[in-house]
Amino acid sequence: MNIINIGNYQVGIGQQPFIIAEMSGNHNQSLEKALAIVDAAAEAGAHALKLQTYTPDTMTIAGAHTIQDEGSLWQGRELYDLYKEAYTPWEWHQAIFDRATQQGMVAFSSPFDETAVDFLESLAVPCYKIASFENTDLPLLKKVAATGKPVIMSTGVATLADIDEGVRTLQEHGCNQLILLKCTSTYPASPENTNLRTIPHLAQLFNLPVGLSDHTMGVGASVAAVALGACVIEKHFTLSRAEGGVDAAFSLEPYELKLLVTEAERAFLALGKIQYGVQKAEQKSRLFKRSVYVAADIKAGDNFSKENLRVIRPGNGLAPKYYEEVLGKVAKTDLKAGTPLTWDLL
Repeated sequence: MNIINIGNYQVGIGQQPFIIAEMSGNHNQSLEKALAIVDAAAEAGAHALKLQTYTPDTMTIAGAHTIQDEGSLWQGRELYDLYKEAYTPWEWHQAIFDRATQQGMVAFSSPFDETAVDFLESLAVPCYKIASFENTDLPLLKKVAATGKPVIMSTGVATLADIDEGVRTLQEHGCNQLILLKCTSTYPASPENTNLRTIPHLAQLFNLPVGLSDHTMGVGASVAAVALGACVIEKHFTLSRAEGGVDAAFSLEPYELKLLVTEAERAFLALGKIQYGVQKAEQKSRLFKRSVYVAADIKAGDNFSKENLRVIRPGNGLAPKYYEEVLGKVAKTDLKAGTPLTWDLL
């Protein structure tokens, strides 16, 4: 369960972080822009491109709800109209997936109902993503699990009992390759509500690989997540926040995605192993540790003192811990200032 194959990538514990660029509705209903987003994500180094597969009618019905949260990016928007603006036309999926594959990325999607799963199966997607708001939709989870493909499930807006039920439902209905993502489902999310310490705890509880679906601004939370063991990072992506779009305000721009790919890899490599002592790479640097040196000319028979000895760089003489021990000892021969002090000179 620790290593999961998604396309040509191995994802999981001990593997470099798998970076997913989420297009969402940032194409602004332009296929040309959608394809440009794919190209930019690939150029930035993302490993995967993810869509969302729904229509306004598979999500809700007209007039069902208007968002009244004054803190929301979408305050005052009617849900049906918002989804109509944000959805990715199904007839675009093949072209987008083909472009991503040509660019060396894995391409897949989040289905939001069972018809979307059937559609995505016709496109031979390599894996599925379960969005946070769908992680309690057990019929959908059963449908996805039955494909036998790897599943990545976000855990936002869910109790621990909800997550447990979702995991068991997936595993009992055919999913044997599962990754969980810590997620805070606010848009944008604040660092204070991100709670990255949940990542290793979640991995231990379910004995599964865990990553982060990150809605915070910037890349700091994602890089920190890698240091805590996250093997997947998912971030919304756009060509330019200034161009607008339903999710643009909390999406990365190309230079930021490139930074994320670079810094996430650095964080992973820096984890290394538990290590003490002098590493092979440090051997040459030992020269620049301090040691005991003759600091003034000394005649044979003179006593070593604070006036004629100093602890300085480089490290060719006795270790500093012997400084007090040699004070008062007698020089065997004449010594010039700048001579590293060794036992045979006493």
